Amino acid sequence: MTVTATSVDESDQVKPLSPAPRRVWLERLLPALAAALFGVLLYVSFPPRTLWWLAVPAFAGFGWLLRGRSWKAGLGLGYLFGLGFLLPLLVWTGVEVGPGPWIALVVIEAVFVALVGAGVAVVSRLPGWPVWAAALWIAGEAARARAPFSGFPWGKIAFGQADGVFLPLAAVGGTPVLGFAVVLCGFGLYEVVRLAVERQRTRAVQRSAAAVALLSVAVPVAGALSARPLVSDKAENGTVTVAVIQGNVPRAGLDFNSQRRAVLDYHARETERLAAQVKAGKVDRPDFVLWPENSSDIDPFANADAREVIDTAAKAIGAPISVGGVVERDGKLLNEQILWDPAKGPLQTYDKRQIQPFGEYLPLRSMIGAINSEWTSMVRQDFSRGSEPGVFDIDGTKVGLATCYEAAFDWAVRDTVTDGAQMISVPSNNATFDRSEMTYQQLAMSRVRAVEHSRTVTVPVTSGVSAIIMPDGTITQKTGMFVADSLVQEVPLRSSETPATKLGILPEMALVLIAAGGLGWAIGAGVRRRQDAPAR
Repeated sequence: MTVTATSVDESDQVKPLSPAPRRVWLERLLPALAAALFGVLLYVSFPPRTLWWLAVPAFAGFGWLLRGRSWKAGLGLGYLFGLGFLLPLLVWTGVEVGPGPWIALVVIEAVFVALVGAGVAVVSRLPGWPVWAAALWIAGEAARARAPFSGFPWGKIAFGQADGVFLPLAAVGGTPVLGFAVVLCGFGLYEVVRLAVERQRTRAVQRSAAAVALLSVAVPVAGALSARPLVSDKAENGTVTVAVIQGNVPRAGLDFNSQRRAVLDYHARETERLAAQVKAGKVDRPDFVLWPENSSDIDPFANADAREVIDTAAKAIGAPISVGGVVERDGKLLNEQILWDPAKGPLQTYDKRQIQPFGEYLPLRSMIGAINSEWTSMVRQDFSRGSEPGVFDIDGTKVGLATCYEAAFDWAVRDTVTDGAQMISVPSNNATFDRSEMTYQQLAMSRVRAVEHSRTVTVPVTSGVSAIIMPDGTITQKTGMFVADSLVQEVPLRSSETPATKLGILPEMALVLIAAGGLGWAIGAGVRRRQDAPAR
């Protein structure tokens, strides 16, 4: 038999990927992967870890990725950086309700980071670009703190710096200036390295560019060191002895509110246990006692049994108690702090003003109900907002109140101080979020607020971590999680205002204007370049 050879068409053979397409594919994939990893690095810099300094190389890497790219590339890389940062940071939002709300929140919040990335790419061609880029990041944080649904400031760079060298800058210009310094240092570090490498290659670097790069690193550090005298824990108006009560809850999770009487009893029991210690001379008698948010979800104004429990606890300890209650008044549901005197009963109240969307009220209720009726059942009735700053006058001591979620908002803490608060309390309820990092992230916020306004800050929490924080941001006492405990300490009272307190929103406004100016300059320069380009 004769075998006849046939030709094979080369087009039918599978050809290996040529080097050029492979290189293009890698050039697209590697920056995307690096953006997500630098975002994760930024997350690792946040509590409960004390690796605050990792924020600097995270932003150095972000600057390396964005410099010289198009705004479209910056948009995509910024979004991936935001996902890498926010996905692990906010995982606690899905502890009890599942991954859907958590992922939806991150997908929305990362859009703000994407827009910042686009802006940084645009200004990266300007002289002194680290300054414009850092201001853009703070502008992005300012936007996130206001929209949508009144904003969500969680993840501000300042809140990751409670253990860091930059912390004193909070007293200079609040969270915007503290965050700006960290981001500027990161972008400046990359620029220093880039110019050093360029000099090795070309033996020539503009002195002005090198000077700006070095100053971008040196000025934030020098500024933080110079601001240290603003941080003090000395008493200006004497001292008071405070007691922080953590009663614990029957079990973690959203359903703990169904056991409201048990939660109230736990806090009353811990207060009475403390009263026994005081009577035995083991502990100093407190001037007043601070209970957490939701420590009495039974309305004591409408329920005689709840009123009796609180009244008995106040009489036992012999001091006023600030009780976190849920009350209904004039058809409105309120998250309220109630100052309860052992002799006179309830004297003053404060209604939470910055209520939590999807937790205390449900935006777009009809649309969300159509998607998932279980979500609407979790928030059956919306809470109403208070309208006045919370400052309790307790026998001449003025105690400012920022309830839980409010601690994340600059204005909600500042106006208690401008209204006369000599110390601040942040009553909170973290039981819904189990043993997640949420409680440590929120505790770090309170430490930053202590330095920002030079005030003692107490953090009474239903299930932990409760703490007492000095005006210099130092935690002097804290509890564990899901234990019943109490903290008693003499703390300083202060009335002087830091520059941050006096300036209020002005530093943030200035940085937003700087960001807008840099963006406008860069866009204008780009238009001129296109106009001057020779026609083809």
